[in-house]
Amino acid sequence: MSEPAEMPEVTIEGLSASMASAVRRALGGRSIVLVGMMGAGKSSIGRRLAIALDIPFLDADTEIEKAAGMSIPDIFESKGEPYFRAGEARVIARLLDGGPQVLATGGGAFMNEQTRAAVREKGISIWLKADLDVLLRRVKRRADRPLLKHGDPAETLEKLMAERDPVYAQADLTIGSRDVPHEAIVGEIVSMLAERLAVAEVGQ
Repeated sequence: MSEPAEMPEVTIEGLSASMASAVRRALGGRSIVLVGMMGAGKSSIGRRLAIALDIPFLDADTEIEKAAGMSIPDIFESKGEPYFRAGEARVIARLLDGGPQVLATGGGAFMNEQTRAAVREKGISIWLKADLDVLLRRVKRRADRPLLKHGDPAETLEKLMAERDPVYAQADLTIGSRDVPHEAIVGEIVSMLAERLAVAEVGQ
């Protein structure tokens, strides 16, 4: 079962309750799926977006850890990346049946062709696109990034971005993730969703 997001009320400048409600209704059973590199803000922005739209938030990585009974670094260490990616695809496919919701995915999830197809069918994908320097500042705050355990993080991130950005670009919407209040980005996302879903506020 999807769990409601647990955070204080989020006030988004320029976002009315009627607009949020209209976007929520227009989603139907579809999920909003956030994709992008580690450090792009998928979880932190996703939680606020879910509260703004009054729908559940789920983090795919957290759900993978629950299903596996171990942390993602431990899965990488003991089982290897291919095992993790196969489990990741299965978990995301299952979660997509639980919409509407905001679903934050791991950095490599959207690289799986079957996952992209499932997201196209059951969701609206949003690429949170961040510059390398922004990502570097953010990922240095955490030590649980398996792909950054070895070698120079900047070189690793740059290589991953070169591989992944053309695939992320297949997402339905793209928004810049930069060093501004998350509420500002949430407001931009809701506006873009409203335009894509052709919704308007009640009374307009």
